[in-house]
Amino acid sequence: MPKKIKEIVILKEQAVFWLDRNGRWHNQFGEFQHKKIIDFFHSSIRKDKDGYFVTQTRENLREKVYFHCEDGALFVFDVVKDQDIFLTLNTGKKIKLKPKKLWIEDDSLYMQESGEQVKFTERSLMKISDLIEFDGDHYFIRLRNRKYKIHQL
Repeated sequence: MPKKIKEIVILKEQAVFWLDRNGRWHNQFGEFQHKKIIDFFHSSIRKDKDGYFVTQTRENLREKVYFHCEDGALFVFDVVKDQDIFLTLNTGKKIKLKPKKLWIEDDSLYMQESGEQVKFTERSLMKISDLIEFDGDHYFIRLRNRKYKIHQL
């Protein structure tokens, strides 16, 4: 008979860490510095009806900590250019770039993915900068000899 897992839930208002607008984790002492901890936090991001949380399960205990994020919880951390462009998110998930789902808001580039907002980091923007054009009024992204307008909010 499987053991019943006890769940501990920490509300966002009680969380001692948060995700800043650039996809970096912080606590009261400042920005996280240890790569293994940073990677663990990113890879454990989940979402339910109550919002984003990080989770871990040990033996018969599951911790679920909702956290504050300044500008969403999903970020493009890497870009792989092939015939198609693939984006690696901070969670480790890989998705295809969808040019019709891009928009610019407050000088940041975003993409809609499965109803979620995904923000490009500065590093990921550098990797696609050669694909972005500006005509004086509008930004465009060029893929496979096709030009897509990037909407601005």
